[in-house]
Amino acid sequence: MEGDTTPTFLGLDEESEGPWDVVFIPIPFEMTTSWGEGTEHGPMATIEASSQVELYDPLLKDELPCGMRFHTAKPWSSKAGTLNEQLESISEFLKSWIVSDTFPVILGGEHGILPPIVNALTDHSCISGDLSKLTIIQIDAHADLRDSLNGEKFSHGTAARRSLDAGIGNLIQIGIRALSLEESKLIEMDDRIDTFYARDLFNPINGKMEWDNLIKEIKKLSGPVWITFDVDGLDGSLVPDTGTPVPGGLTHWGAVEIIERIFSSEANVIGADINEIVPGSDRLTQFNAALIATKITSCHIANLLDKKGE
Repeated sequence: MEGDTTPTFLGLDEESEGPWDVVFIPIPFEMTTSWGEGTEHGPMATIEASSQVELYDPLLKDELPCGMRFHTAKPWSSKAGTLNEQLESISEFLKSWIVSDTFPVILGGEHGILPPIVNALTDHSCISGDLSKLTIIQIDAHADLRDSLNGEKFSHGTAARRSLDAGIGNLIQIGIRALSLEESKLIEMDDRIDTFYARDLFNPINGKMEWDNLIKEIKKLSGPVWITFDVDGLDGSLVPDTGTPVPGGLTHWGAVEIIERIFSSEANVIGADINEIVPGSDRLTQFNAALIATKITSCHIANLLDKKGE
């Protein structure tokens, strides 16, 4: 909008009034980081970096926004003094954005934003109060299945565990390569969890077999799906400034393949979050986060246009 200096995702002009097809929601939350800090600055750094992302995707006939209405929301903020109050504030903030007619792309912030996202999704028309309908696809280096981390039950390292506690139906984890014994045992015990380890996916001897198994699992998806993409799921060389970069992760093209496959399945992808973004001076981490957010957006739009027959 003329006279508005607030950066928008992809640097696109936006209409000031809704309804919107896609909304980009910055959640600069950081309270439980356990090593590298700076996730509170990640969302805006990603939005700024997105202005350098190309607007063309081969899935689409035109450049983004491809006739769709985009909106970059004002960042969430809260002066609440406790962790639980902060998380409740995030959930309440998101409830106005997580609706069936608008596709939310949430930019974080530490992975601790996932439980309040799940709480807000309870009111989504596809969920109708029954979170057992929901499948979460978690792309991550870490399992995030600890019951507590550093004495905190709502840490970034417990995000997936708390989502299971909330009652989600299924959790598909992709790229996991750092976990505790406690987490490994839970994966074996809980039938709702299906974990595809990086070591198996990228093993030079039989990695293709496991990758094919992952694609088969994705093809079977149905019902509402939420994508939670921790950027450290990518190989550490691609996101060197995230809190805990881990070698042996997804390549960019591996991530693209997974995202495209999810959207080409029978699943109803109702939104996504990209989290643990810590901006660095070389801008690589935030740029890769912007690329992932853009790919998710392009896939969603491709599906919308396909349903409209355009």
